[in-house]
Amino acid sequence: MKKTVLITGASSGFGKSAAKLFYNNGWNVIATMRSPEKETELSPLDGLLLTRLDVTDKASIQSAISAGIEKFGQIDVLVNNAGYGAMGALEAASEEQIKQQFDVNLFGVIAVTQAVLPILRRQKSGIIINVSSVGGRVTFPFSSLYHATKFAMEGLTESMQYELNPLGIQLKIVEPGGYKTEFAGRSMDLFGANGMEDYKPSFDRFITMLDHWPMSENIGEVAEAIYEAATDGTEKLRYPVGHDAAQLLQNRQQTDDVSFKKQMAAQTGI
Repeated sequence: MKKTVLITGASSGFGKSAAKLFYNNGWNVIATMRSPEKETELSPLDGLLLTRLDVTDKASIQSAISAGIEKFGQIDVLVNNAGYGAMGALEAASEEQIKQQFDVNLFGVIAVTQAVLPILRRQKSGIIINVSSVGGRVTFPFSSLYHATKFAMEGLTESMQYELNPLGIQLKIVEPGGYKTEFAGRSMDLFGANGMEDYKPSFDRFITMLDHWPMSENIGEVAEAIYEAATDGTEKLRYPVGHDAAQLLQNRQQTDDVSFKKQMAAQTGI
């Protein structure tokens, strides 16, 4: 029997690449996004259900899951991939920007997971893969809101192992480094210093550095890590992806807090 995967944020980047990879490997795919009517690349594929899911809209979550169950009968793997990044000085962030960051990256993940768990419990099997980031374990300047959500996702996922492993459900975290996706475009909110001059020089230097950061174009690496997490049959929890991710994580593990802070500040021009 074919297995079925549900992927959030499948309109572009890691999500779309993962949807294609699972599909090409014979899986049923529930590819979800906020505006499925705009998607043309995935829609013609037989055995792939394209449906609306906004992680901040619980009705759309339930509707997408129901449509997936109606079409395929089960969900074996959930990939929580939808993400959003707010970048700027914490003091400059509006209440709306703070809420949006947590609603999408954390509360949305919780809502989708809670909605899928009754299905996985009935099956007594399943895998939940949360797409975090190297930013779930290493921090950059002016990204405190984003890091807060990704650090929280890591803790959430690691802790859920204890309650869900005995029920036959595995937890996985995929941690990409820097990749050229639409995350840096339509999925990024650069609120910056918001008129607060004390922060502006440092923020401007940081953005200049970020513009020249060596981003990988091989987003397929991340899709392959997601697929590996879904199929390797191990209890392995974390899957770092990308050369910069491996370097950053190794450096962070081997460096004390003060030294790492100074290295990052110097590297980012702060």
